[in-house]
Amino acid sequence: MNSYIPQWRLSLTAGEHSARHIRRIVRSLLDEWGLSPLCDAVELGVTELVANVVRHVPDRRCVVLVLRLETGVRVEVADGVPELPLSPAELDAEAEHGRGLVLLDAVVDKWGVGPRSGGGKRVWFECVES
Repeated sequence: MNSYIPQWRLSLTAGEHSARHIRRIVRSLLDEWGLSPLCDAVELGVTELVANVVRHVPDRRCVVLVLRLETGVRVEVADGVPELPLSPAELDAEAEHGRGLVLLDAVVDKWGVGPRSGGGKRVWFECVES
């Protein structure tokens, strides 16, 4: 049996314009995989996760992984900072930061965060076809 899982992986030092380039690549992947209806949500999600790297990771180094699932797509962004972001439920209504995860929570089917093997964390989300 073939265990190949369609995927795309990029290790980078994120900058101001990284999210724009990654969105183009993700749109192309989703088109190729027949998942174009998920483009808006996935592009928004990957933009928020890469923006968090730019804002909160001192060296801005991360790994972006896009995996084709049976019914959708999973995106993971891993970095070397072990501190986990606050969940939307933990945010103060007056907080200046953290709204990106509230937005992520509103547009994806599920998301989470956890430790990364070798240190740091991995933030992920999944979008599935209805």
